Amino acid sequence: MIPVFDGHNDLLLRLHNAPEKRAEIWLTGEDKGHLDLPRMKAGGFAGGFFAIYIPSPHKDYGTDYMAAMENPPFRLPLPDLIDHHAAQPVALSMAGHLRWMERASDGAFKVCTTVAELRDCLTKGVISGIMHMEGAEAIGPDLDALYLYYDMGLRSIGPVWSRPTVFGHGVPFAFPSSPDTGDGLTDTGKALVKACNKLKIMIDLSHITEKGFWDVAKHSDAPLVATHSNAHAVTPSSRNLTDKQLAAIRESGGMVGLNYATSFLRRDGKQSADMDWTDVLVHLDHLLEKLGEDHLGLGSDYDGATIPQGITDVAGQQNLVQAMRDHGYGDALLHKICHENWFRLLGATWGA
Repeated sequence: MIPVFDGHNDLLLRLHNAPEKRAEIWLTGEDKGHLDLPRMKAGGFAGGFFAIYIPSPHKDYGTDYMAAMENPPFRLPLPDLIDHHAAQPVALSMAGHLRWMERASDGAFKVCTTVAELRDCLTKGVISGIMHMEGAEAIGPDLDALYLYYDMGLRSIGPVWSRPTVFGHGVPFAFPSSPDTGDGLTDTGKALVKACNKLKIMIDLSHITEKGFWDVAKHSDAPLVATHSNAHAVTPSSRNLTDKQLAAIRESGGMVGLNYATSFLRRDGKQSADMDWTDVLVHLDHLLEKLGEDHLGLGSDYDGATIPQGITDVAGQQNLVQAMRDHGYGDALLHKICHENWFRLLGATWGA
């Protein structure tokens, strides 16, 4: 197996939603969702970004969302902004779950803040985790909480999920659609970018509008990164990246992690998992052409999306590796895509 370092997952949301079952979810596996410690070991999951995500309070939004994405075209309304007073307790809970995962794993999982730690984990067969925020709702406009979360281990943040924040605007879930769907960063968002640069926190551009993307490109001195996004030229979803954006990411020395979410992979925009490898490989080929082999990785969106039936969950991720191998990708390229490019990018961003 080639170890896979992954750009995005939502396991912490599962733990947050069922804290009384977290030992079963994490340590023994309950045969639900996409991730748990036994299946990570079985699938060669070397580590990844573990997202702190504040769920929308609209209980009926998820049902409408899922149903609409089965029948393109669609354009879903976004929930309202959540302020930091409401978001901080949830974010703190999820950060606590991540640290509990480390303590409960008996040495099998470690939260890392340097590339040296990531590489040491890879060598020793320990699964590594990076604390990430998908949407900066828990960071107030004064940015004070950013420094607190940094001290807790935060090393990656997206200014927005699709829902707006005080920092900027995200794209709605829409197909077909351009990512140019609204405004970009606010002045507070620009201040957040500069603060992250000083702290060497990676900035994630998945979910942000195209205007927001170019605002970050203008105001950031770090490589541009989209942890879980695909090619708009292949699947014209608002969540995917245009060739112009891909060129800017390559020029900056940045990265894109291939998102396994079916609605961002399938050329028909549907959410169904009933698909073969064709569309996945078309995305990979296009991203390689536009980014170059040093700037492409994997960003599954495990536990946050519908995944192709060929992968199903983390235990099946080597099926994707084999599909790439059968498609003609050599072992040197596969090692870059599966983990080496993420380590290079984080070294360039974190400086350690």
